[in-house]
Amino acid sequence: MSIADTTHQHELSEPADICLLLRAYAEQRWLTTKLLPHLRELERAHAIPDEQLWAALAYLEVLWLDASGRAAETDAAFENLEPDTGERGRLLHERAHRYYATVLRMRTDLGWRVRALTHAQAAAQDRCA
Repeated sequence: MSIADTTHQHELSEPADICLLLRAYAEQRWLTTKLLPHLRELERAHAIPDEQLWAALAYLEVLWLDASGRAAETDAAFENLEPDTGERGRLLHERAHRYYATVLRMRTDLGWRVRALTHAQAAAQDRCA
């Protein structure tokens, strides 16, 4: 195997890892800068006036739909990963897996919080109707 063959093989093994790292980073950054601040504001008691609450909840649902699309892109990048094929790219491969797992836990936690908040408000609206 020549040096050119080794370089070519190395270049082919890492783009999926790098793509996953970039997608996971982008999703994590979006969740922490867009969704999480709005969610925290809604979770604080009386942070939003009652007349603005339904609009704020509707916006939360829009943010969650956007988050779901971003999650699908990250999951697709994870699915494109090749199995660990040796020492050469192992570090990057392991970091990509760990970062993905961290973002997945964050996404799951936020999903529970969004659902709890939106279901509680929907139940309150049903009681008032």
